[in-house]
Amino acid sequence: MLPALAATPGAELAAIASRDPAKAREAAARHGGRPVHGYAELLADDTVDAVYVPLPAALHAPWTEAALLAGKHVLAEKPLTTHAPTTARLLALAHARGLVLMENVLFLHHPQHATVRALLDDGAIGELRSFHAAFCVPPRPATDIRLRPELDGGALWDTGVYPLRAALHLLGTGLRTLGAVLTRTGDHPVDTAGAALLRTPAGAAVHLDFGLDHAYRNTYELHGSHGRIVLDRAFTPPPDHTPRIRLHTPTGTRTLTTPPADQAARTLAAFATAVRHGTPPDDPATLAQATLLDELRATAARTPA
Repeated sequence: MLPALAATPGAELAAIASRDPAKAREAAARHGGRPVHGYAELLADDTVDAVYVPLPAALHAPWTEAALLAGKHVLAEKPLTTHAPTTARLLALAHARGLVLMENVLFLHHPQHATVRALLDDGAIGELRSFHAAFCVPPRPATDIRLRPELDGGALWDTGVYPLRAALHLLGTGLRTLGAVLTRTGDHPVDTAGAALLRTPAGAAVHLDFGLDHAYRNTYELHGSHGRIVLDRAFTPPPDHTPRIRLHTPTGTRTLTTPPADQAARTLAAFATAVRHGTPPDDPATLAQATLLDELRATAARTPA
């Protein structure tokens, strides 16, 4: 995010705050800005217009709220919070104060998904029958923050957001939860794997897989009445990656390419534009995602082991 910020026109890295002064100095020496000891001191700085909150999931809500109350625009890491009513409250607070609050879901700003949506809207695969998405990564070190329950670690909050948000982005916000499973492996105190089944208002099935201890998967597929669309490297393509979208139909397979894109830079540019023009993003998927994440956790808790 910091290199992308340096490349974003109209944005300047003013400061980097850390609980550890040495870490703040080291990061500022590499990326620019002035080092600040503590987040509260940064929020008290009237020369700062906006903040990026990249903290562990459990800290997103309190520091996002503190930033909004300090009059700062906020780009907050996903998930914005781990409780849907809290997400709703923060979105309302930002709206009431005329501030931009944007959840940092980078892949939404990559143009490859617009190509997929256009194929879907144009009927390239007929009527949608099902959507399959997976984001799974290899095992994390035991000390990784994603495995700490007090920081709201776990696969659902970390990798589960990606396939769920892809479904919302491509299929709309009317998804309904049918089932979910969250599991732990080894002696981990948080869920390290999960799967969910949802459906669209039209009855298409939505299959989601996610995990923190898997062979790497980063893909989604849309299956229709007479074809399917497959996209690999769906969520974290490097800036120099040329996306390849495979369209399978009865007449054969066609591969469409889109230009490489830096989705971090595009996200920051969208955020900066919203701040400059005072046009907060009207994205109902942020709250819909939070609501569905709550539903998936509750549903998994009721599922017999």
